[in-house]
Amino acid sequence: MKVNLGIWEKLTRLVILLLLLSGLVGIAIWYLPVIEQNERMRKEIVRLKQQIRKEEDHSRQMKSSIDALENDPKSLERLAREKLGYARTGETVVRFEAPVTNSTIPSP
Repeated sequence: MKVNLGIWEKLTRLVILLLLLSGLVGIAIWYLPVIEQNERMRKEIVRLKQQIRKEEDHSRQMKSSIDALENDPKSLERLAREKLGYARTGETVVRFEAPVTNSTIPSP
């Protein structure tokens, strides 16, 4: 035997539904800062992985340069000529200097 409570039955269901919805909204608000922090950390991880890749590439380039200087006399000679301005006997070294711009000249 079911008793018809009329409007009270509908209001009870509505109140229960509203309580459930408010509980879900409360949980969402509670965890929103955690979700945002998680997203920031994921972006930081991506940025750091890119930086690691760049540094690994740079490391490989430096290792290959060191290897070339240790094992290839022509590379060592080229570096000495470029950095130290060395030349073989009878060679003429021509150096180009950067042009003077207005920003380097002091104003009167």
